[in-house]
Amino acid sequence: MAPDPHLKWVVTLMVLVQMVACYLVKDLPWKWVFFWTYTVGGYVSHSLTLAIHEISHNVAFGNKRPTWNSYFNMFANLPIGIPIAATFKKYHIDHHRYLAGDRLDVDLPTYLECRLFNTSLGKLIWVFLQPLCYALRPLFVRPKPVSQIELINISVQLGYDLLIFYSMGTKSLIYMLASVLFTSGFNLITGHFIAEHYEYGKGCDTVSYYGPLNRIALNAGHHVEHHDFPSIPGSKLPLVKKIAPEYYDSLPYHYSWGVVIWNFIFKADQGPSARVKRQYKFNHSS
Repeated sequence: MAPDPHLKWVVTLMVLVQMVACYLVKDLPWKWVFFWTYTVGGYVSHSLTLAIHEISHNVAFGNKRPTWNSYFNMFANLPIGIPIAATFKKYHIDHHRYLAGDRLDVDLPTYLECRLFNTSLGKLIWVFLQPLCYALRPLFVRPKPVSQIELINISVQLGYDLLIFYSMGTKSLIYMLASVLFTSGFNLITGHFIAEHYEYGKGCDTVSYYGPLNRIALNAGHHVEHHDFPSIPGSKLPLVKKIAPEYYDSLPYHYSWGVVIWNFIFKADQGPSARVKRQYKFNHSS
């Protein structure tokens, strides 16, 4: 449980790659803008969203420097184009504290989502809309006041977006925004959204993935290990499984995020409603 000394350099490299890519696509035909958006930009942007998740657990600079982590998260947020870093952290803490808690964990799909997207076609549409559902769900399930750090995040992000637009043009801005939208909806790497907490084994509300895509997903696939030890950086999560096989080797796991998406869409027992849900009880007098 220590900061990852390499994370800040990995994140900085990814941010620079997207900055350079924005410049390189500014004069390309639209078909090539979208080609590079889907094949390159999307994977880099999605890796940056996973880096934001990592930094939200203070693994870039450690728990003693929360402000450093917060501002570095805004830096990682820049090529995504949408201010998500501060708001994500606010709700992600509850996801760990109240895992699968009804109206507490906004990672749980709403009743309306479960009703609307319960057929194969509906689930296919939901996979595409998943980023929008994930972004809007907190506003309806558990709205919280906007914090000062969120306002700073919004201001910094809008300033960067305007800089890209005025210095490089519309195509560069579209490349940046479409990168995260394309691969947050339907792409192999986004299988982790479904793989992490949808029921693969009955009653298993968290399942790990041990395939090769962990290399570009900052080991987000090691999700059981992450929920057991959220202060351990992703780079060290494979070591957790290695040194404690008696706790992990007997658990169900995924070997392919592509298979996860396929089964989610076409298997009747899979879908937005295939989630463990808990009712947390609180002692209001304490």
